[in-house]
Amino acid sequence: MYETVKKYYDLGLYKADKVKDFCRKGKITPAEYEKITGQPYDG
Repeated sequence: MYETVKKYYDLGLYKADKVKDFCRKGKITPAEYEKITGQPYDG
């Protein structure tokens, strides 16, 4: 799931809020969120 979310984020199809939703749902980890967005995960 990480690769897909990162790809869509990099293409501009997902914003940080959408990536955070994946993290909240347990599809990616907080560390992966930070790796994808470059922002700290604040829950």
